[in-house]
Amino acid sequence: MTEEKKYDLVVIGGGPGGYTAAVRASQLGMTVACVEKHSRLGGVCLNVGCIPSKALLDSSELYATVSRRLAVHGIHAEGISLDLPAMMTRKHQVVADLTGQVRKLLEASRVEIVTGVAELADAHHVRVSGEDGSSRSLNAGFILLATGSVPTPMPGVEFDGRRIVDSTGALQFTEIPSKLGLIGGGFIGLELGSVWQRLGSEVTVIEMLPQIASGLDGQISRSLKRSLDKQGMMFRLKTRVHHVETSGDGVNVTVASGAAEETLIFDKILVAVGRKPQTRGIGLEAVGVELDTTGHVRINAGFQTNVTSIYAAGDIVAGPMLAHKASAEGIAAVENMAGISSEVHYDTLPSVIYTSPEVASAGLTEEQVKQRNIPCRIGTFPFTGNGRARCMGETEGLVKIIAHAKTDRIIGVHIIGHGASEMIAEGVMAIEMGASSEDIARTVHSHPTFSEALMEAAASIQKQASKRS
Repeated sequence: MTEEKKYDLVVIGGGPGGYTAAVRASQLGMTVACVEKHSRLGGVCLNVGCIPSKALLDSSELYATVSRRLAVHGIHAEGISLDLPAMMTRKHQVVADLTGQVRKLLEASRVEIVTGVAELADAHHVRVSGEDGSSRSLNAGFILLATGSVPTPMPGVEFDGRRIVDSTGALQFTEIPSKLGLIGGGFIGLELGSVWQRLGSEVTVIEMLPQIASGLDGQISRSLKRSLDKQGMMFRLKTRVHHVETSGDGVNVTVASGAAEETLIFDKILVAVGRKPQTRGIGLEAVGVELDTTGHVRINAGFQTNVTSIYAAGDIVAGPMLAHKASAEGIAAVENMAGISSEVHYDTLPSVIYTSPEVASAGLTEEQVKQRNIPCRIGTFPFTGNGRARCMGETEGLVKIIAHAKTDRIIGVHIIGHGASEMIAEGVMAIEMGASSEDIARTVHSHPTFSEALMEAAASIQKQASKRS
């Protein structure tokens, strides 16, 4: 083992939580090392998650638009063909460009990048094993665990990387499945299902709950399902998977809805039933870092574990598994290490589903408001009444704003529609700053824009909606 080097902070994990924390720590004057087991930085998000999936979603959306939606604009395209290898090459280049930028960012921030598998040796030492068999020890004043998450397997279902795949495998198909089954109707499954459905797959979603994307506001979830229904995606809700087996070139999936049982046949199956924290093999037990009842690393309000020199952020701790949540927690963790009181306001964390139409939410849902007995007023505005949406032919969806009945403070914003992922920022800011629905209703928005729907939804709470946008 090579001689150890001392750092103020050693970050384990080079994903959104890890690399943003490393940069912030350097800005605060710390000497920092970031350990990543893969040669490419960026973690799951940049390599096999957020970025490649969005690259394919954008490419497939363009293909669907050219193939099916141009005629109404008076544009007639002939001889349209799909070059899947070229689409995948573009995806790979996007990933390479962004992961390369992360490396440049860390290098410019004077963060030492260490490639290898990290394991806690004790409360202040990290042992790193390289692929070449080398080993080195890093001496750390503080250690930040940011190892992310891995797909949750289904009992009795083994991934083979070809016919039964996880989300990573579904980003790497070399041919378009004729029939694709999705086990799990959450964000990941709906996005990847949308990619392949647009490219020609017959997609069936198998979900044991009565609605898709169960964390969404109920009205928004139902609206999303109606939109995906119209696109041809099929749903088997309140349906459990009993057995999965490969047969020939296909996959047989035995499902049950109530007492009825049947077997569905697919070319490929994507298992997308969730993700779990990556806590194995990093030495938590040896050092005594505690886990909570859900298997996440237990932390206090300052992101500190029960071992005072060790902190944790991102998917490895409880909460929604979102890249921007990990980044915010990583920054807050190192600021707390530096003596700066810092926290993450979880009620304002946005979440987005990049289907078409997009879905974006922040704050409380109508169901959560009712469960908590919070008096509220709700305003909605459909994109059918929005001028810009009419011009673009993107009239599906609505904006829904929930405000406290007594204070008028906005406590929830939910959007389904074109560009929802961008518009939600206004809702996040409104909740973060304690804005009222009257504040948004009285804020002048450019005309014609999709964002006017936010103003109109807020105005409807004030009984002032103009219905003109």
